[in-house]
Amino acid sequence: MRIAELPAPEVAARIAAGHAVLLPMGSTETHGPALPMGDYLLAEEIALRIAGAAGDALVVPPIAFGGADFFRGVPGGVALSTPTLTALVTEILVALHEGGVRRILVINGHGGNIPAIEDAQRALRLTHGAIIPVLHLWKSAAPWQAELGGSPAALGHGGDPVASVALHLRPDLCDPDKLAARAAPAPFLGLPVSGFGTIRAAGVDFGVPIELPEIAPGGVQAADPSGARAELGARILDRYIQSATALLAAMKATP
Repeated sequence: MRIAELPAPEVAARIAAGHAVLLPMGSTETHGPALPMGDYLLAEEIALRIAGAAGDALVVPPIAFGGADFFRGVPGGVALSTPTLTALVTEILVALHEGGVRRILVINGHGGNIPAIEDAQRALRLTHGAIIPVLHLWKSAAPWQAELGGSPAALGHGGDPVASVALHLRPDLCDPDKLAARAAPAPFLGLPVSGFGTIRAAGVDFGVPIELPEIAPGGVQAADPSGARAELGARILDRYIQSATALLAAMKATP
């Protein structure tokens, strides 16, 4: 299913037959001491599982570097400016469309990629009339934490849903013994930190330009990621597969 591993005539034949193409995206950043830096590896694995379940889909090589947000300056990490990433995503999508692909699905594993993806989606519709959906992996899965049996304290950066999915898909790259509770972040402007880039005053969240060490020392924002479990990751993956294959089928049925 990996386009990079197939000969060009076979790829062309599959695309001519109506196969979809999935574009996995992620980042190379810190996820704390227990998880690999490359969450794009998870996005690619998920894309491959979706393509396998769909039976008529291919996967292009992943975009390994994410849009810059809170993770600039992380040793070994690479973050792209939003204009650079927007241009990259747009040109990839245009190339796929010009190559005859009519069903494209983006599998996104990094919140900082969202502005670039949205700009590219609008551009493709305006210039090519193409509707290209995106599955924002972690944004979608976070609300499922309690429903699927996850630990509320494990939810957050450096924890779930990434941690449980990583434990399920790539346990060889994880060190669960290093998943541990962290101290609460210090107040910012004298107010509690409520999330990445937000502080809370009188029950309302306000966006502020906080840096990573101020909200997630060592890359961990989850209160206690030790509650991450591979079993939860498997349940999350199942839901991704069910929803994405349903979307691909709907796109196939719609001219």
